[in-house]
Amino acid sequence: MNVEIAIGPLLEMLEIYIWPFVRIGAFLMVMPLVGGSFVPLRVRLLLAVVLTTAIAPNVQTTPTQDVLSAAGLVTMIQEIGIGVVMGFLVQLVFDAIALGGQVIGMSMGLGFAVFLDRARGVSVPVLGQLFMMLGMLVFLALDGHLAMIQLLAQSFRAWPIAEQGLTVPIVAELLAWTANLFVFGLKIALPAITALLVVNLSFGVMSRAAPTLNLFAVGFPVAMLLGFAVIFLNMGILVENVSNFLTLSISAISSLLEL
Repeated sequence: MNVEIAIGPLLEMLEIYIWPFVRIGAFLMVMPLVGGSFVPLRVRLLLAVVLTTAIAPNVQTTPTQDVLSAAGLVTMIQEIGIGVVMGFLVQLVFDAIALGGQVIGMSMGLGFAVFLDRARGVSVPVLGQLFMMLGMLVFLALDGHLAMIQLLAQSFRAWPIAEQGLTVPIVAELLAWTANLFVFGLKIALPAITALLVVNLSFGVMSRAAPTLNLFAVGFPVAMLLGFAVIFLNMGILVENVSNFLTLSISAISSLLEL
């Protein structure tokens, strides 16, 4: 008994789901929380399949080129770029938060206290990892993950598949946004850095007045205790800054969808 399988309908169904799956999969590989190496690849793949199943039927414009053709390869690269850009804008905020924590840790003398960041597989200062975890909790508290999924679904209307990729204005806006990494990191680290700078200047004056004073025995614990005190006192401002940074990041993605 010979069984014939119609390839045409299968290819048409593949074209409907493969392009949204590529964009969504690339987005999940970069998105905070889900894109970390601590999340198994199978979980990310399953989540991409679930989101694709929910979003793909609502995608109005579908490409006409073959999936296995040269034009299909270009479209796939285009979709990967769009997904990576959307996830990168949010990930940049978390990198800024970690940068601020690392600067504070170095100023306090905690540069030697490192912790393995399982999201990237590298060692980072403990304060940087602490601030990163705080940013993730704020991100979840603000329903940032739901907002990102909503923006991902809207991206298929703003950037239809195989019609418009990453244009020059979008790339220029993305490059301009990367400068905010240092601005965000400086705003997070500035209170603690200012307080520790005053302490270091005070110990510098004390060393001139009392040369026999052992600054390493006195200055190191004082700077560490003062650093923890400043972090504790500025925790409310830190949470507010993280909330504002994440809101600006989501707004930046919305503005990119309008370009």
